[in-house]
Amino acid sequence: MRRRVAVTGLGVVSSIGNSVEDFWRSCLEGATRVEPIPPAWLSYSQFASRLWSPLAEPDYEAYGLGRIERLQNDRTALIAMAAAFQALEAAGIAREMRDEKRNTFALRGIEPERAGISLGTGIGGVSSLVGYFLHHALTRPKASLREVEKSLTEAEARERLAECERLLQAPPRDNPFAVAMAMPNTAASSLSVKLSLVGPHRTHCAACASGTVALGHGYRSIASGETDLLLAGGVELLDDPYGSIFHSFDLARTLVRGEDPERANRPFDRERSGFLFSQGGGAVLILEELERARGRGAPVLAEIAGFAETSDAHNLMVMEAGGSQIARAIDNALADAGLRPEEIDYVNAHGTGTQANDEAEAAVLGRIFRSRPLVNSTKSLLGHTIGASGALEAVVTVLSLKHQTTHACRNLEDPIADLNFVRRVDSYPIRAALSQSFAFGGHNAAVVLRAI
Repeated sequence: MRRRVAVTGLGVVSSIGNSVEDFWRSCLEGATRVEPIPPAWLSYSQFASRLWSPLAEPDYEAYGLGRIERLQNDRTALIAMAAAFQALEAAGIAREMRDEKRNTFALRGIEPERAGISLGTGIGGVSSLVGYFLHHALTRPKASLREVEKSLTEAEARERLAECERLLQAPPRDNPFAVAMAMPNTAASSLSVKLSLVGPHRTHCAACASGTVALGHGYRSIASGETDLLLAGGVELLDDPYGSIFHSFDLARTLVRGEDPERANRPFDRERSGFLFSQGGGAVLILEELERARGRGAPVLAEIAGFAETSDAHNLMVMEAGGSQIARAIDNALADAGLRPEEIDYVNAHGTGTQANDEAEAAVLGRIFRSRPLVNSTKSLLGHTIGASGALEAVVTVLSLKHQTTHACRNLEDPIADLNFVRRVDSYPIRAALSQSFAFGGHNAAVVLRAI
């Protein structure tokens, strides 16, 4: 018999709030953080898009993560720890010091053999990899430039040389932890070590669907009896000193155009121009077997009732326009949950703001659900956090079920379809909800949640 899976805790790191309370308040207020890209990037490339959403990183010291630990861990791992600590506290699970020297913990009342981790990420520790590569590749050229500078006498030549050295940005030192920091599984593995969890810890890499895929497989692990407790979610950091990651998306013509930070990002609107690039973020959800959670008096926020994933098998970067495999993922997730389309009250859509993707997604939603359920796009507030997006959107879905309200679609003035888009924050009857993600590589994933 399949076991029921409860969500008992949430943790968030995002551009609009680094606690669940701040994040949810910002969502309901329609807050966003959109800024011009760093001026230094303009020294290296021409950009058609000039806007992004920088991450407001948390105070890691407040989570007991000191300077040495921050140097030894990739920033995705630090983001995952911050979100996980929030979620554990919200779920009423205390951390007990296990090894003071290593700053590792055990979870009070939790069997470590029956607990695990399921995290998604699109590019893992690539920012650490880029940083180490730059240090390795540029250290000797920079030293050579300094030697040349010593032989120069003309002020103009010296100034030009100094400009060259300034452009050769690189971290200041070698890092013996570079390999571990760059691994795609670094966030999940670091969290496993930090919390002494010896059950399965898994990393799901499915581009923009990674967070939803990780949540779905976490649900399956508990439903099948493999584990009793899972820390599930997604984490991402898209950062480098040259803006090269941003530039690669820009070259693919996927990013927002326009100069107005307040109006550029507009999923499902006819004037949309692309997605808002987010520097990153993360979310962790505590999943538990329902009766076990009730037995320990945990705050049960929602139930995960179904999950499915499919593949387009069409193109690495372009969604299949007919959306047949998106529809199959939704249908299979509903079947897994034992629900009919008319029983879904709310859909947290993928809603990137790109031309083709929004058209395909809106058409599928219209075919399956007509115009009955509420529909919104959390990316209209956050921009696109790639591997973290599905997890952050699942947090919004859980909170929408819990509070019986949800956020509006920001900048949605002329919708592309006759769907029930959320245009204002109000009280809504939400009993069952769907959160869905699609990704480069043809990944489609959908998770069904319901109030409990």
